[in-house]
Amino acid sequence: MKIAVTNPNTSARMTAGMLGAARRAAAADVEIVAGQSGEGPDAIEGPFDGALAVPGMLRAMLAAEAAGADAHVIACFDDTGLDAARAALERPVVGIGEAAMHVVSLVAASFAIVTTLARSVPILRDNARRYGLGARCTAVLASDIPVLALHDPASGAQARLSRLVGVAREGGAEGIVLGCAGMAEFAHALEEEHGLPVIEGVSAAIGLSAALVRTGARTSRAGLWARPTRRAVLGAAGS
Repeated sequence: MKIAVTNPNTSARMTAGMLGAARRAAAADVEIVAGQSGEGPDAIEGPFDGALAVPGMLRAMLAAEAAGADAHVIACFDDTGLDAARAALERPVVGIGEAAMHVVSLVAASFAIVTTLARSVPILRDNARRYGLGARCTAVLASDIPVLALHDPASGAQARLSRLVGVAREGGAEGIVLGCAGMAEFAHALEEEHGLPVIEGVSAAIGLSAALVRTGARTSRAGLWARPTRRAVLGAAGS
């Protein structure tokens, strides 16, 4: 089985980090291939960046499918371009945001999302409601750490995320979702420190996408994700 993990932004460093997290989560019979957009922003921090990222992301995903991918993971917690990708691609597509929220809901009655910048908070609240989990999401908390600064020691990311996990727990959250693909490496330490399930989306999405392949599930074409009539505008990869 081959699962393609696509980074919607153009940061090679982030793609490498996602690839590592995905391979650690994958079963022995799962091959992980990573790709990234060849155009657009180097980080996705809100709706403007997300809109710019979608065409390049779709081209990368279509190329991965042409190379034999059995399923796709969109490695941005905003689930950038998820509906467009499900419409354009034949194989199942899983967004790491949706995956993480569903997985945490299986191990915690309530959860909070800890993310990067405040401008992402409304997007993530809307996504939780759309996925049917709005009532179980107690808070979306912004660390005010830009995506590309997460791994800069000067950002103090570990301590700032830990503080927000503590705030979320005091507010009634029984589980935590890390709201950025770049936060994957912090999950285990935060879980150990706070004694709560801490779910990061890359691992959750790998598990769910593999399950979809094993069960033979295919994307519905009955409505929202009907095949697009203008896919050729993406160029050779989309023809």
